[in-house]
Amino acid sequence: MVHSTTAGHGHSPDQGDTKKLWEMMKSVQVAMMTTLDDNGRLNSRPMATLSHAGFEDGTLWFFTRAHSEKVDEIDRHWRVNLAYSNPDKQDYVSVSGVAEVVRDRDKIRFLWRDIMSTWFPQGPDDPEVALLKVSVDQAEYWDSPSSTMVYAYGYVKAKLTGQSPDPGDHAKIAFQ
Repeated sequence: MVHSTTAGHGHSPDQGDTKKLWEMMKSVQVAMMTTLDDNGRLNSRPMATLSHAGFEDGTLWFFTRAHSEKVDEIDRHWRVNLAYSNPDKQDYVSVSGVAEVVRDRDKIRFLWRDIMSTWFPQGPDDPEVALLKVSVDQAEYWDSPSSTMVYAYGYVKAKLTGQSPDPGDHAKIAFQ
């Protein structure tokens, strides 16, 4: 089944679609974050989503170095895209929004988990530790059937009837 949901200004996104979106993102955890540099080039890098921070208000959180290329790019061009992919399950998510650098020590300590010491051995009070807050304004997901039998059935159906198989769920979600 293919469906699309769009919430306009002043409307809340469909909670079922939003919940499914968040579950798909949490199961991947690492997104490719794309930023724009001053020469108009797109730069992507892997970023671990802080799934323990939740997604109730359409906000995603990431730890980063305060002095990094991505922070410089976000300071000048705050629009970002995040791509999540789980090919084993045929789950794909694209999220876009506005990023900002947050240096609030209380928020950093609140979101800190010991595993972050791998990248920031001096802990949450290291002046190089910062957060990226992404306020999501739109998202899109594709959840396709993933089993070999489903693909085999789709192939046979296409050959016999000339019709494509059911591509799975698809939704566009606007957050603002």
